[in-house]
Amino acid sequence: MSAKPFSSVWTRERKGPRDQGLSRDQIVRAAMELLNEEGLDALSMRKLGARLGAGATSLYWHVANKDELLELVMDEVYDEVVIPEGTSWHDAATAFAYGMHTAVSAHPWCVTLIGVLPGLGPKALTAADRLMAAFSDAGFDGPDVDYAVAAVVSYTLGATIPEVAYLNALARAGTDVTGAQAVMEPIIHEVAADYPHLIDRYRTYAGTSIDPLTARRLAFDFGLVALLDGLAARLPREARLDHPVRD
Repeated sequence: MSAKPFSSVWTRERKGPRDQGLSRDQIVRAAMELLNEEGLDALSMRKLGARLGAGATSLYWHVANKDELLELVMDEVYDEVVIPEGTSWHDAATAFAYGMHTAVSAHPWCVTLIGVLPGLGPKALTAADRLMAAFSDAGFDGPDVDYAVAAVVSYTLGATIPEVAYLNALARAGTDVTGAQAVMEPIIHEVAADYPHLIDRYRTYAGTSIDPLTARRLAFDFGLVALLDGLAARLPREARLDHPVRD
């Protein structure tokens, strides 16, 4: 059985503008609005066309199918990850991590698309290129550049996607983190009765006045700082002297 040939909106020759009708930018903006309002399951070419007051045929002039549309929309998510050109590796990694965390949190529908749709759009590639260039300029060499970038990307998405998925599930259930904790507290005490250390840790956090979402942000900060400290230690000594990490 032959493999299905790879196709992408970014590898297909783009048609010229029509004399009249919708532009691709209009279609992408409307798709983003629909996704933000109603989620991924609500998106269809027919529904998007109705939203724009146009038939599906007008949309297919610009995109061959829904997957191509999602590629375009996902590149707009990466547009919100701003990494200044020529910045230090530490600042570039920090900008990527917080930018990606914020973008995914603002567009929770994208959690099931990351890692599934290839990031081949110009905005995704710009973010990747600037992050890689910053590590290379700092003194990371050879495959260490790729490993360092992968570590930052993996930490960011690994910490962000489960959090956003959890908040999505709570929203669908009509509750929030505080409400879920109130429901779970007696259950945790019951099922973890034989694990006193876990119960003690749970009581410690339950007894604080820190907002649960703030606690999650602090945990993200801690993990990112620890990762960056570890990456700094991987630099050659002379590079660490030339590129000190700022507190």
